Amino acid sequence: MADPSSYRPRPGDIPDSPGVYRFRDEHRRVIYVGKAKSLRQRLANYFQDLANLHPRTRTMVTTAASVEWTVVSTEVEALQLEYSWIKEYDPRFNVKYRDDKSYPYLAVTMNEQFPRVQVMRGHKKKGVRYFGPYAHAWAIRDTVDLLLRVFPVRTCSAGVFKNAARTGRPCLLGYIGKCSAPCVGRITPEDHQELAEEFCDFMAGRTGTYLRRLERQMMEAAEEMEYERAARLRDDIGALKKAMEKNAVVLADATDADLIAVAEDELEAAVQIFHVRGGRVRGQRGWVTDKVEEVTTGALVEHALQQLYGEESGDAVPKEVLVPALPEPVEPVQEWLTGRRGSNVSLRIPQRGDKKALMETVQRNAQQALALHKTKRASDLTTRSRALEEIAEALDLDSAPLRIECYDISHLQGDDVVASMVVFEDGLQRKSEYRRFQIKGFAGQDDVRSMHEVITRRFKRYLAEKERTGEWTDGADTDAPLAEGSGTGNPLAEGSGTDNPLAEGSGTPDSLAGGPGANGSLPDGGGAVFADAEAIADSLKDDDGRPKKFAYPPQLVVVDGGQPQVAAARRALDELGIDDIAVCGLAKRLEEVWVPGEDDPVVLPRTSEGLYLLQRVRDEAHRFAITYQRTKRAKRFRAGPLDDVPGLGETRKQALIKHFGSVKKLRSATIEQIQEVPGIGRKTAETIAMALAQAAPAAPAVNTATGEIIEDEEPDTTGGSSGEPVTAGVPDERRGQET
Repeated sequence: MADPSSYRPRPGDIPDSPGVYRFRDEHRRVIYVGKAKSLRQRLANYFQDLANLHPRTRTMVTTAASVEWTVVSTEVEALQLEYSWIKEYDPRFNVKYRDDKSYPYLAVTMNEQFPRVQVMRGHKKKGVRYFGPYAHAWAIRDTVDLLLRVFPVRTCSAGVFKNAARTGRPCLLGYIGKCSAPCVGRITPEDHQELAEEFCDFMAGRTGTYLRRLERQMMEAAEEMEYERAARLRDDIGALKKAMEKNAVVLADATDADLIAVAEDELEAAVQIFHVRGGRVRGQRGWVTDKVEEVTTGALVEHALQQLYGEESGDAVPKEVLVPALPEPVEPVQEWLTGRRGSNVSLRIPQRGDKKALMETVQRNAQQALALHKTKRASDLTTRSRALEEIAEALDLDSAPLRIECYDISHLQGDDVVASMVVFEDGLQRKSEYRRFQIKGFAGQDDVRSMHEVITRRFKRYLAEKERTGEWTDGADTDAPLAEGSGTGNPLAEGSGTDNPLAEGSGTPDSLAGGPGANGSLPDGGGAVFADAEAIADSLKDDDGRPKKFAYPPQLVVVDGGQPQVAAARRALDELGIDDIAVCGLAKRLEEVWVPGEDDPVVLPRTSEGLYLLQRVRDEAHRFAITYQRTKRAKRFRAGPLDDVPGLGETRKQALIKHFGSVKKLRSATIEQIQEVPGIGRKTAETIAMALAQAAPAAPAVNTATGEIIEDEEPDTTGGSSGEPVTAGVPDERRGQET
């Protein structure tokens, strides 16, 4: 536990200007981000007598080991930079609402020639109109099913659409009148685009126009004695009204607004948001957060606004946002919202009438969400705590292992040998810290040797980070262990280069492969002044405070295996001089827990929560490893001659195959013909022609049932050709045993 006075900056060094500050722990990890109108006054509040601080604030300042800041010109820029840093660093002491990316939206792909209506989740895409979010996907499908009677917009996938266009027959929806069948030319692209626009207008709340138009058409059909057509129009009107009943009118003045309510106690807070468009509730979402810092209701509202609108613009930000308490100060937040929308946004507390009544409804939803969450969380916290305590007791650890790393080796009969590292913190998955490894130290099948290599590489990087940040302990042997296998004495040299297996993380950009801060970092102590908030956000890409790959040691290393694998892991740690990390292994056969140096395993009761947690950790490592191994194997089998062309990416490979139809036709093309493909210049065309000329053409594939030779005439949509024919007598690769 650090003494805040040990890193307290001198008051004269802190500017009396707006800015954003960061507290870092002893590992240089950013643990808290905050903004201030006056950095000097705000930071002074953290360095007062610890007894006067809020308990959570006291924990934060004693966990931190340094503080730094960045000066900006306005409070709006400070708000933007704070949001960027919280998204970038994921500080443990900041309020973080659980992500809402899994909420389903009704999406209309207006960026396509024939727009499609579908359910979408995840990040929003440019050119797509979104409505929602909805609590359940089935609610979207029910609404769409009703509206397709009146707005028969395309709902099929690209594959179904292309297949229908090829065969000349529409799908079932085209026959029953719930699709205009653009796939077979029943409607022009322009008319279908207009139909999709009308669908979007109706979903946006402009319903009166379409109802009046249908009623007029129904009356005209009845007057002309076209009773069947009049009956269909009557049913269409009923379908529209039924769809509208699912979203009752809550604000009579056709208001577009978002209502945010907060329910909180000393430890947690729940936020509920109602999205009202055209006076009707069009979507709802909710978040729950741990109050890891001392925070007011206004500050919770501010964090919710950042989460809601930090990546939105235009009409996605409504004209009016109703909240239970205003942030302090409110002017920068309102100016920031106005900038996101492009026009004035009203941020206020409803005082009377329908809006206040609706806010009370949203508040009740928030209170119920908090009560439900606390009921579930109580049992979860108790179970996880008991599991960690049981593991600590069984392995004779000094404290509960709050961070557990588990390693597994996977291969197919000795080919494509890979390894996985999964991380559990406080008994929960930490997927952002999962890592994958390729075994390149040797060829063949040897799980024990593979485990030794992976543990060595992972903890070499940990020691390298300690040495780089000046945290190296005096008793550590800094020469022999780190020089092993590198030839340079440099721990980062091991596995470096383009084949660096450490670069293959779980969804982590390759730019991080060299370790955080590899390309420079912000100076400690802060005070840097940037021209604008956008430049500040761009500077974060190379800051050494971003989440690091291997900088944080676990309290417990778990390996998937028995006594040999455990001994290999322990030996790797001993060779690196690491003796403060416990090791154990979980054998699959009898679920025995093996520890180094013991002839007999530790047997936990089958009902033990500790054993159940170890099983979950082990199974997750196995899943992650085997998924990576299958991906590598599939990629190897799909490899074609175009993969060997230097500088040719996936987009241009697909463009070449689309233009020529197959690799065979591309191989026979001239350089001038290859240059006709968009994005292919003379030099690239010559490189492609040379690479294809040097590559031996694939032998013809044979149909083993008929003996016929299969010609390579069909377009290769995968961007490459395997170059390997299917021959009789070769067993399917999936019959091999995966480990």
